[in-house]
Amino acid sequence: MIQPATASAIRALATNHASATSPSFGIDAAIAPPDVLGMLADLAASIEPCFAPAAWWMLDDDGHAVGLCSITRLPVRGEVKIGYGIAPAHHGRGIATRAIAELVRWARRDSRVTRITAETSVDNIASQRVLERNAFTVVANRIDAEDGELLCWELPV
Repeated sequence: MIQPATASAIRALATNHASATSPSFGIDAAIAPPDVLGMLADLAASIEPCFAPAAWWMLDDDGHAVGLCSITRLPVRGEVKIGYGIAPAHHGRGIATRAIAELVRWARRDSRVTRITAETSVDNIASQRVLERNAFTVVANRIDAEDGELLCWELPV
């Protein structure tokens, strides 16, 4: 399951004040390090005025937020580029696969979206499987100065 996440709720988690502004469900604080959560909160805050939602909590079967999926740049001509992550304690349970499937269903209902794109490290097999299971295809690869070789994925919606 997914639920929209606001920039303020992500920032609250980053600063350990999640209980004050977070949704009514529990959140695993290990979703990402505070500096990454702060960057994702800034990103959501920059996108939300033009395109919302800009991020979603990824929920486990008990309804606890254990991951986050974010739009990584302002959508251009219907292309929504996403990034996502799950707290390590929740890896391997299919949560990301189900959450991305729900995001795809949302995108197919939203007339602003024509395709979803994502990038994965060539070494991140688990993330590649999430995208494959949701019918994304590799359309290119590129070298990133920070992350090294990446696979570029796309799904027309």
